[in-house]
Amino acid sequence: MHSRLALFDLDNTLLAGDSDHGWGEFIVKQGLVDADDYGRKNDAFYQDYLAGSLDMAAYAEFALAPLTQYSATELETIHAQFMHSTIIPMIAAKTQALLDQHRQAGDVLVIVTATNDFITTPIAQHLGIPHLIATPAERIDGRYTGKLSAAPCFKAGKIDNLNAWMEQHGHNIEGACFYSDSHNDLPLLELVAEPIAVDPDTKLKAHAQAKGWPVISLR
Repeated sequence: MHSRLALFDLDNTLLAGDSDHGWGEFIVKQGLVDADDYGRKNDAFYQDYLAGSLDMAAYAEFALAPLTQYSATELETIHAQFMHSTIIPMIAAKTQALLDQHRQAGDVLVIVTATNDFITTPIAQHLGIPHLIATPAERIDGRYTGKLSAAPCFKAGKIDNLNAWMEQHGHNIEGACFYSDSHNDLPLLELVAEPIAVDPDTKLKAHAQAKGWPVISLR
C-alpha cells in the first residue's frame, strides 16, 4: 500500500512567523549586514510576498548575498544562534501534535517551502520532518555563491519542485494533503485531494470558505 504524502508549508503555517523574514531581522541585529539598507529592503520584499507580487529572482539574490561572506562552519554557528533566538520560539503550539498525528497515520511528511534550503534545512531537522523541498541555494566547493541552483519553489514552482521530488523518490500526489497559510500556495492547494488552510491570510481564508476547505489554527 502506497503511503500518502502530508505536505506542509513552513512559514506562518508550521511556524507562527516567517523564517525568511526572521533571518533578515536576525542578521541585521547581529550586525552582519548594513542595518538600515538591508532592513528596509527585507521589509519591502516581505510586503511584496504578502501581496503576492514578490519578484523571487530579485529576492533570492538579495537574501543569499550575505551567505557568500562566510565559510560553512561560520554559517553553521550563526544558524544555530538563529534557531535558538528566532525559530524555536516561532514553533506553533499545536504543530508537533499535528505532525505526530500524520506520523502515526503512516504518512510521508514533506515541507514544501519557498524559503531557501540554507534557512530551512535545520528547521526541518528540528521538527523531525525527513523531507524538505525548498528554494535551492547554489554552493560550489562548500561555499554559497549567492545564486540559485534551480528554479525557486514558489507559487506554481512548488508543483514543479514537488513533481521532480516525487519522481526521484517514487511517490505520487494521490490522496495527498497540503497545509498552508498563504494565497501564494493556491496552485498546490488546488491540486491536492485534501487542502487545509492554516491561520490563513485574508485571500486564502475567503477562497477556502468558498470552496468548503477546512480552516484550522495551530496558534
